[in-house]
Amino acid sequence: MDTNKTNNVLKHIRVGGVEATIWKNVYGEKTSFSVTLQRSYKDKTGEWKRTNSFRQNDLPKALLALQKAFEHVALSRVE
Repeated sequence: MDTNKTNNVLKHIRVGGVEATIWKNVYGEKTSFSVTLQRSYKDKTGEWKRTNSFRQNDLPKALLALQKAFEHVALSRVE
């Protein structure tokens, strides 16, 4: 395991039940960003769950969350 590697949550962007999480990945002196995308929903018992599967109506929310994530990463690289 690389002890010089750290992954930190930089920001959560939520649009309805869709959430994009931006991760700041540091490898020694190098920094990169990655994004995970998931949807929250309640199952039959009313318990909250998360999935990486999106319904048709979730797609505009996913697009907006990803656009906001891209904007945040692009601006973070400038600063």
